[in-house]
Amino acid sequence: MPDRVLTIPPERLESWLAGFARRHGAATHRAGPDAVVVQAADGAVASCAVPFPPLRPDGAEPYSGLLAHAARDRRVGVLLVRRGGYAAGVFHGSALVTSKVGSRHVQGRTAAGGQSQQRFARRREKQAREAFEAAADVAARVLLPHAAELDAVVTGGDRAAVDHVLADRRLMALAALRDRSAGLPHLAVPDPKRAVLEATPATFRAIRITVSEPDIAP
Repeated sequence: MPDRVLTIPPERLESWLAGFARRHGAATHRAGPDAVVVQAADGAVASCAVPFPPLRPDGAEPYSGLLAHAARDRRVGVLLVRRGGYAAGVFHGSALVTSKVGSRHVQGRTAAGGQSQQRFARRREKQAREAFEAAADVAARVLLPHAAELDAVVTGGDRAAVDHVLADRRLMALAALRDRSAGLPHLAVPDPKRAVLEATPATFRAIRITVSEPDIAP
């Protein structure tokens, strides 16, 4: 059977692993800093990517400490940027502590040609630059005061736009935190409205599990 990839909230991880063992038989596991691999008696395997790596395996804890590690409430900065829209927030666990959402108009593309097209391109580039500067201002105001206490910075939206914003000299500490958080997903989000920002913990706190099940002979 082809592998399946699941995302499980930390609150459900223990019950999901117990169900995996019930379905497939007694399980053993091996733990590393980036993954805990659970293998059941019938050959099924559940490879659990460690959220907020690294995990420091503890043999005295269930699944070498994965459950406690996944359930820990962390302080996480989130920066979402798309052309014309941006959102920044600080979460403690899944609770939004502080945030700011904004937008700037950036014109869409046009099929016009010649000098008109060139003028349009320059205007659009100027609008995008101003939008990114506004996003950087918000990141500096909302996230930067908390940089010393953040466990991670999670980004989402347009990758190039996020990179442009984090290139701002003021945000070097946030860029470094984002780089150290490389094991976390870049969030695929629509326009960064407040509701979109508030929903991000469901993704960045989730445990990604790749399940391989043995082929069943006909």
